[in-house]
Amino acid sequence: MDETEFWELVDAAREAADGDPEEQADVLTDRLLRLDPDSVLDFARHFESRYNRAYTWDLWGAAWVLLDGASDDAFDFFRCWLIGQGRDVFEGALHGPDSLADLLGEFDEEIDGDGEELGFAADEAYEQLTGTVAPDLGIPAPPAEPEGAPIDFESEPALAERYPRLWDRFRG
Repeated sequence: MDETEFWELVDAAREAADGDPEEQADVLTDRLLRLDPDSVLDFARHFESRYNRAYTWDLWGAAWVLLDGASDDAFDFFRCWLIGQGRDVFEGALHGPDSLADLLGEFDEEIDGDGEELGFAADEAYEQLTGTVAPDLGIPAPPAEPEGAPIDFESEPALAERYPRLWDRFRG
């Protein structure tokens, strides 16, 4: 599976789920079940490598603003959700987290921003297809700490300055 096929699966599942992250995970799992186990593992590698790339202080700060706070777990689930938003939103957020203010449409912090189940879709599909737990994906381990300079999440002025568009749209 190449990168284009990965993003096509993500996009198709999101569209079929009408943007609901939990439904998107179910649709994605169903679509992965149509593939062979090796393709499911390829999908998992693509997902996991993007999940690891998104482990940055800058994105955590953006998640903090969007969700009005983001614990370690909430940020993990946010990164899964961000991948689920598709290539344009994901890459745009990586290159400029404040651009999420322009890239996102409607955003309900009760539903959006939490894609925990998306992170398990490939594992569930692989296990259903093979009856075994997915093997090690053979990709580099995630960094121990987020990339970049730490952010003081408790300083609203600092967050408003660092993410002016997100702050104006979601907290202003």
